[in-house]
Amino acid sequence: MSTLQDTAHYDAVLAATRQTLERIATEFAPAVFASSLAAEDMVLTDLILRAALPIQIFSLETGRLHAETLGMLDRIRETYDYEVALYKPEAAAVEHYVSTHGLNAFYDSVEMRKECCRIRKVEPLKRALAGKKAWITGQRRAQSTTRSELHVQEDDIAHAMQKFNPLADWTEDEVWHYLRSQSVPYNPLHDKGYPSIGCEPCTRAIQPGEDVRAGRWWWENPESKECGLHVVDGKLIRIKSA
Repeated sequence: MSTLQDTAHYDAVLAATRQTLERIATEFAPAVFASSLAAEDMVLTDLILRAALPIQIFSLETGRLHAETLGMLDRIRETYDYEVALYKPEAAAVEHYVSTHGLNAFYDSVEMRKECCRIRKVEPLKRALAGKKAWITGQRRAQSTTRSELHVQEDDIAHAMQKFNPLADWTEDEVWHYLRSQSVPYNPLHDKGYPSIGCEPCTRAIQPGEDVRAGRWWWENPESKECGLHVVDGKLIRIKSA
């Protein structure tokens, strides 16, 4: 079990997160939680399912995920008796991209990488959010420079709904303290040097001292390291908190 430097802060953010999730369930139904099946998202999965909140959990099955990530679907089923909904990219769009540009064209340029993300993530996300009033993510402010201004609640103009980041104020130590103290299952890749996990060909383990998202799209500049799920017209959504 991890040792926290500031237990008062942990208690405060945990209580605030529980209140936020309860408010979402009562005031923004139907709401959904977009899980990447990584550490932060397992904290929210545990909080939602333990409290039996009427918030559907879904994940984007891009077709390029690690076997360890896909294995989390079984662990969630076994632990919580819950089936995570999966949204996959349109087969025709994937086939066109691969036949036109190549299977791994995302290494060639930021534009090609973002197009792959659009097909495999952004378009399926739109289907997952259709008809919903709010969606939830596991983003934290400390994860990267592109998320430094993250708010707990945002007006997501792109999807015409409210977007919630209940863990925005959490530290990495607090995430792991929750997981370990509550015996929450987590992706084994985290124990192999993967603090941030995406598609297999776009994710690597990081070295000590590197930024937590250094392993995502490591061949790009830090400023471009977002997949498009939280970006509109090439810019990260920066909406004043509600």
